[in-house]
Amino acid sequence: MTGNNPNTSLVAEEDFHLTLGELCRVCQISTEQVLALVEEGVIEPAGPEPGLWRFQVLSIRRVRCAHRLTQDLGLNLAGAALAVELLEEIEQLRARLRRWERLER
Repeated sequence: MTGNNPNTSLVAEEDFHLTLGELCRVCQISTEQVLALVEEGVIEPAGPEPGLWRFQVLSIRRVRCAHRLTQDLGLNLAGAALAVELLEEIEQLRARLRRWERLER
C-alpha cells in the first residue's frame, strides 16, 4: 500500500537520478543546452564533472519549463532561470494556501 502514500512517491523521486545523457534524451535537448542551464542555476547536478553528473528527477520539469520559456517566449536563459524560480515559488505558496484553507474548515 505504499504506492498510495504521497510521501513514498516523493522519496522515490528524490532517490532516482539521471545522467547527463539521460536528461538530454528525456528533455530532447543537447548537452550544450544542459550545460548552459547548469551555468544559469536552473538545475544543479551532483557530481564533480559532467561525465559523472547526476540530476534529480525534478530537473526534468525545470529543464522543460526553461526550454519552453526560451523557445516559446523568447526569454534569455537568465530570464528563464528567474521565471522558473518564481513559478515554483508561486506553486509552493498556492499549496500552502490550500493546506491552510483546509485547516480553517
